[in-house]
Amino acid sequence: MIRLDELDLKILKTLQREGRITKVKLAEAVNLSPSPCWERLKRLEDLGVISGYHAHLNLEKLVKPTLVLTEVTLRHHQHDDFQIFERAVQDIPEIVECYALGGGVDYMLKVLCYDVDAYQRMIDGLLVSNIGIDRYFTYIVTKKVKTTPVPPIENLVAPPERK
Repeated sequence: MIRLDELDLKILKTLQREGRITKVKLAEAVNLSPSPCWERLKRLEDLGVISGYHAHLNLEKLVKPTLVLTEVTLRHHQHDDFQIFERAVQDIPEIVECYALGGGVDYMLKVLCYDVDAYQRMIDGLLVSNIGIDRYFTYIVTKKVKTTPVPPIENLVAPPERK
């Protein structure tokens, strides 16, 4: 694990909120002079703590995408079975997230499609591709209740104090 101090956390929190901030403004925001701030930022990038800079798109302004959560259980549970499935989902752009799970379900997929018909065509393609799916359950998301594009890094690095 990479150890972060308070200044590193301030830099990361500031970048999460303001990804386009200038280096000078970042240094001011964390109370450092530009050169040491730049060195810390470069170190965080080199360590892979900062993996990239992105624009957060509000898709609802462009389209009305259908969000689907899908539970997947594989037919067999050997190492190769998991590898085959995991390789296959890498090539499907509609699957925007895939999580391997412990318990009765093997995977949870987050799928973003144009509509339910497009989702079903994608699932049909997975089923005929013979990648080991035994069964799947589909959950159409009807309303987004909460989304957090900025995770609470300070609570994840050090747990909050209990009251």
